[in-house]
Amino acid sequence: MTQGFVPPPYPYDRLDKFKSLAEKFDGGLVDLSIGTPCDAPSPAVVAALSASNSERGYPPSIGTEALRNAAQSWMQRKFGVSIPTSQIAACIGSKEFVATTPQYMKLRSPDRDTVLFPAVSYPTYEMGAILAGCRPVAVPMTPTGGLDVAKISADDISRALMIWSNSPNNPTGDLDDLKSIAEWGRKNNVPVFSDECYVEFTWSCQPESILQHGVDGVIALHSLSKRSNLAGVRVGFYAGDTNIVNYLKEVRKHVGMLVPGPTQAAAVVALNDDAHVTVQRDVYLRRLERLATVLSKWSGFNIDLPKGGFYLWFDAKDGWAFAEQLAKEGGALVSPGDFYGAGGANNVRVAVVAPDAKIALVAQRLAKK
Repeated sequence: MTQGFVPPPYPYDRLDKFKSLAEKFDGGLVDLSIGTPCDAPSPAVVAALSASNSERGYPPSIGTEALRNAAQSWMQRKFGVSIPTSQIAACIGSKEFVATTPQYMKLRSPDRDTVLFPAVSYPTYEMGAILAGCRPVAVPMTPTGGLDVAKISADDISRALMIWSNSPNNPTGDLDDLKSIAEWGRKNNVPVFSDECYVEFTWSCQPESILQHGVDGVIALHSLSKRSNLAGVRVGFYAGDTNIVNYLKEVRKHVGMLVPGPTQAAAVVALNDDAHVTVQRDVYLRRLERLATVLSKWSGFNIDLPKGGFYLWFDAKDGWAFAEQLAKEGGALVSPGDFYGAGGANNVRVAVVAPDAKIALVAQRLAKK
């Protein structure tokens, strides 16, 4: 019998061997490996979850009118773009969209079989291609950390089903040249999917969406997991090209991709409130600065702040060795860079998602070394 697909180990499960090293400390393990928010959502958002009276019926797959209106208003405020609500639809957070969209796009364009994505990036871009039976092709990065589309071969372009951009990038924090990527996609007839889930945490310049450079041939993907500390309720949205949005809306409706009604109600409140994001930005920036100082002093490595996102990303010579040593001496768990592609093997990603008191614990432990 021919061997079928065997899922690879989930990246973060590979860190289990370090957990026992970190758990020996008073105060326990400090998990800086997965980017799961630790801060409380807005009380108004939490209240909306229990007050929507929408539990009985099936929610609309495309998102309620209120949700799409809120997304439209947020994009207008944040980016100065006017996107009709007919070109906006809900998704169950961004991860499922990243993992499943190549399957749907492959059905739409069966003569194409290649998914392009950043060489150093969130591993689900590659896994989504694999699950769709497509060729995952990593695109080299420019010196500034964006997609180096000039290095994509003519064969890969002709076979490309879609290309992913991620700006700010997870894990590097670098920003892509979204205008150039949009233009490249249109020139080569390759749909561009821009994952912008960290856009509210852009530090080096004003937040940017690919939609600011036109909607033809592009889709912007947004999530409330990071922006509003709502990773536990799974809600996001995508917007852009009319034909692509309409196609995905219909396919996803057949699949039953439904954001729960109470979750959609909470998302409306969250998208209409910018104040809680301002507060969260200050929290993440303070933690980035604190951990960069602490880890740089302990390790001797140069650790710069990212241009965006809430991760520190730096060359540690050997990502796995650094992660083990930090677990032993600081009781903290971080992610070796090869989780995000072979090009990141020397690096480490540190997610500043632990409470301030936990970060202070790590600092105290390392100060004794």
